[in-house]
Amino acid sequence: MNRKKFLQLSALTGVFGVLGSKTLAQTDAINGPVVVSTWDAGLRANKGAWEVLGKGGSALDAVEKGVMVTEDEINCCVGLGANPDRDGIVTLDASIMDHQFNCGSVAFLERIKHPIAVARRVMEKTPHVMLVGSGAQQFAVAEGFPLEPQQLSSEAAKAYEEWLRNSKYEPQINRENQSHGPFAPAQINGEWNHDTIGMVALDAQGRLAGSCTTSGMGFKMRGRVGDSPIIGAGLYVDGEVGACTATGQGEDIIRVAGSSSVVAYMRQGYGPEVACQKVIERIVKIKGEDARKIQVAFLAINKYGVVGAYALHKGFNYAIKTVTTEKLVEAKSWFH
Repeated sequence: MNRKKFLQLSALTGVFGVLGSKTLAQTDAINGPVVVSTWDAGLRANKGAWEVLGKGGSALDAVEKGVMVTEDEINCCVGLGANPDRDGIVTLDASIMDHQFNCGSVAFLERIKHPIAVARRVMEKTPHVMLVGSGAQQFAVAEGFPLEPQQLSSEAAKAYEEWLRNSKYEPQINRENQSHGPFAPAQINGEWNHDTIGMVALDAQGRLAGSCTTSGMGFKMRGRVGDSPIIGAGLYVDGEVGACTATGQGEDIIRVAGSSSVVAYMRQGYGPEVACQKVIERIVKIKGEDARKIQVAFLAINKYGVVGAYALHKGFNYAIKTVTTEKLVEAKSWFH
């Protein structure tokens, strides 16, 4: 064996030793289209996406249509029916990205039912990536999106009234006390206060795409924006490598450029699950004991259709749908 071949074999052996057979890129590859999305709401969202994927449609169309299902539902954390900010107004964030690095997002958007569709219009009809606030709303209206009434769903109104009563929050404009609190609670009724619908998909032509949409943390400080509309944090797609989306404490996902970091590990040859785990480990190292107070999770797919996820705490699940499979999967976690 000459020196060049010896070095190549040694390097390959080292990769196997580090990654392990169950984390190599092609292991557990799925033939045909696949879509995965966060939480049990993803089961319904995946059905919407499959209306596109099952007919040979594009991953980009699928991830837009899929999460629109969740935006239509009345729930705590996605769409206009979700919990408001601490001033009683629902603001929405969303992002979308395809396999060729085309991407669009909106943040702090009010009174528009489908922020994910607006994010796609930003991607396709402007030279920009992100529009926010009144400018994003103005753009949406110009694109034909109707302005919805500025009112809370009955569930959100009830939750907001209870939070106001318990937090004793009052706007602090022109007040001497400038502590700026109270801030959004980490949990509401024992559940983490930051669910998102994030979706990544691979279509029959091998194209990847992803989407992410949320109302953010319930009773958040007005103007707060998390990771979901930030390309590289809440969502990232590299058509030659894979795609990732995130859910959880947005500030800590932003700190580590979470989704792009997961894709970067996949680019090095790690499987999706291990790539997700490595970024969670980084968050644990940064946060220390405070990591026990937050939840973060990543969900990824590589270009071979291999799916993986990893969370900081147990309880995170994701939905997967293929030609032969439709189920909810409990992700592994750092804390058990």
